[in-house]
Order: sequence, then structure tokens, then C-alpha cells
Amino acid sequence: MIDSNGQQLGIMPIKEGLRIAAEQGLDLVEVAPQAKPPVCRIMDYGKYKYEQSKRERDARKKQRVINVKEVKIRPRIENHDFQVKVKNARRFLSDGDKVKVTLMFRGREITHASLGHDLCLKFYNELEDLAVMEKEPKVEGRNMIMILAPKTQEQVKGD
Repeated sequence: MIDSNGQQLGIMPIKEGLRIAAEQGLDLVEVAPQAKPPVCRIMDYGKYKYEQSKRERDARKKQRVINVKEVKIRPRIENHDFQVKVKNARRFLSDGDKVKVTLMFRGREITHASLGHDLCLKFYNELEDLAVMEKEPKVEGRNMIMILAPKTQEQVKGD
């Protein structure tokens, strides 16, 4: 049993703890039910719940959801279009999102997968200062897919 000031009151029956809590106008809250014997504390339960929810909200605010943004390119893409796609990917990476680069093959273009692989590597080389290759370029069906993740602060400093 712990009182509202954080002082240990020792081991006592539940009825005694409830009586002490009622005298102080507070609640008896079980804070560690798995302990032997269970630990109870005298506190204002409403205030405790409010502070707990406030801590959870703050923790949720600090979480960052990472989205995967997709950039689609073709094997015979023009240089200007390629640079526009690189610029978009750069923006996504700087926002903290991952980038999925999808190189779409049409017709017999798939027979020249090595050209697509080279194009994916060229795309990565343009973004090397911001990105880490999370997944190497790999053919999946008629597409070649590569995933880039933003560099962490440690990786940026290490370069």
C-alpha cells in the first residue's frame, strides 16, 4: 500500500486500504496486480486516467507514419521526364517517406531487363545523398521494382 504522497504504508487488508482512501476523499487503485502481494495506491483515479491518456496522446504525436510513395518510369524515358521523376522522389524522401520505383516494361522490352536494371541504378545514383537502397531492382512480372528509404541522421553524417 502506497499513500497519495508516495509513502509506503506497508501490507494491509483491502478493507483497511479502502477506509484510509475514503477518509482522504481519494480512490484505492491497484497499480501492480501481478506483484506478490499486489501493490495498491491511494490517488485520484480520474486525474490518473487523464494524465495517462495525455501521455498516450503525446506518444502518438511523436510517432511518424512512413508511407510508401510510388514513382513509375519506363525504360525509354526521356531525360527531362527522368529528372522530373527524380525531383518528385527527392521530395518524398525529404518528407520521410519511402519511394517505390516501378519500371514498367511493355511488349518485348522485358527481354532487355539489364537496361532497366541500369536505369534503376541511375535513378538511385541521382538520390544517393538522400536515400538508401532498401530493395535491389528485381523483375516481378512485367515490372522491375526497387525500394528506396530515406537516410537516417547517422547515415547522412557518416557520408
